Amino acid sequence: MSKRQRAALILGAVLIVAGVTVWHRWHDRPPFGPAALGARATLRQVDQATADAALAPAQAVVATGASDLILLGQVTWARPPGSHRDVSLRIVLLDKHRHVLPGFIAVTSPDPDRVGVGWDGSLDRAEHRYPWLEGAGTQEADGGFRTTGSVVTVSSVDASPVTFQTVLHTGATAADMLVGLICAGPDGQVYWAERLVN
Repeated sequence: MSKRQRAALILGAVLIVAGVTVWHRWHDRPPFGPAALGARATLRQVDQATADAALAPAQAVVATGASDLILLGQVTWARPPGSHRDVSLRIVLLDKHRHVLPGFIAVTSPDPDRVGVGWDGSLDRAEHRYPWLEGAGTQEADGGFRTTGSVVTVSSVDASPVTFQTVLHTGATAADMLVGLICAGPDGQVYWAERLVN
């Protein structure tokens, strides 16, 4: 191989590495930070009638035992400037001592088509980056992987406020729970996460 061919090969490799680095920085760059949303959250213990009224016309999760704890939460934020149609949010309710998510969550917002409940790979990435989200991602169990529960998914920053409710059967209290907000991109990349309620 001649010196010219070797130099062209090295230059090509450098350009490829530089291109991939620039793409990753652009791809993973958040369109706005947590301060642009100014998100706030509340979380409180309520009775079934209060939960039903807060979620209506959606169906609240129903307590089945006398010792069940009914939690009602709400996350509000301001719409950031600009267009953010490819940005989505995850609202995480997590037992910070047992590191588990609730099994069932009911959710609503002024635009109920933009909110739901589920799980996706962005939670694994967020848990890896933010130790306080331990338990939000998949866990190894019985030679495979499983999730401990669900999170609230918000497909648009226009869906505020989001009201959610769950029932805990574990003996946990509202003080044992944290509420976190994750901002994710169209490919599931995690832009940032913010702890709203300790």
